Amino acid sequence: MIRAQNLVKTFDTFTAVDDVSFEVAEGEIFAFLGPNGAGKTTTIRMLTTLLNPTSGSIELDGLNPAKNQNEVRRRFGIVFQDPSLDGDLTAWENMEIHGVLYHVPHKARHQRIEALMKQFELWDRCKDQVKKFSGGMKRRLEIARGFLHTPKILFLDEPTLGLDPQSRNQLWTHVKKVNETEKTTVFLTTHYMDEADRVAHRVGVIDHGKLVAVGTPAELKEKTKTESLEEAFLALTGSSIRDESAASADQMRQFAKMWSGGKR
Repeated sequence: MIRAQNLVKTFDTFTAVDDVSFEVAEGEIFAFLGPNGAGKTTTIRMLTTLLNPTSGSIELDGLNPAKNQNEVRRRFGIVFQDPSLDGDLTAWENMEIHGVLYHVPHKARHQRIEALMKQFELWDRCKDQVKKFSGGMKRRLEIARGFLHTPKILFLDEPTLGLDPQSRNQLWTHVKKVNETEKTTVFLTTHYMDEADRVAHRVGVIDHGKLVAVGTPAELKEKTKTESLEEAFLALTGSSIRDESAASADQMRQFAKMWSGGKR
């Protein structure tokens, strides 16, 4: 469903992604992990048509995102780290607008909205303004909205950041159910190692722009002779996923400067 081959992205003299290759199968939940500044966000931007690779190739459901942007965008959903809901609209209205933008037919759209909101335990609040929702409810609504147009792939960038453990667990229960029933491929990044260990079928670890390991959580733990995925991550990268070194901070500032200058 997702194939990246020898993927490279450079910004002037800075190489954000360095010869990365991986595949994600249809219906798989794939967790992409790495320290801050490792290249996760740049990779996701390339996969979701926001950046063109400097070299290498990408296929999403057999299509090249650089050459078939509109068709590729219809085939995936994405939930960014930053909130994207309109707080002054109701939950139903936020879903409705998304469905209209993706040209989901009226009858199917309303049936789909109702089914997803019930599945994500939001139906009884569908007429409430989103600004009245808790953080966990907003996140569930964003992810339900991401599934609305029946995408083949859903990208989740730090979807549970800042949520309490109960809300995180509840959200992943819903995501796993849709993944299992609809065979939607899920590509996620997370700072919570226990989530990746519990939810992901396979994990890819990126560090300094290079993919250093790919495998199931059990395989990575066996490879590093560790007891937990967090210990395996530390053994592979030598970095805490929550810490940001001075070098990584400098890289991120350089990236932000070049991004704001329109260098793609």
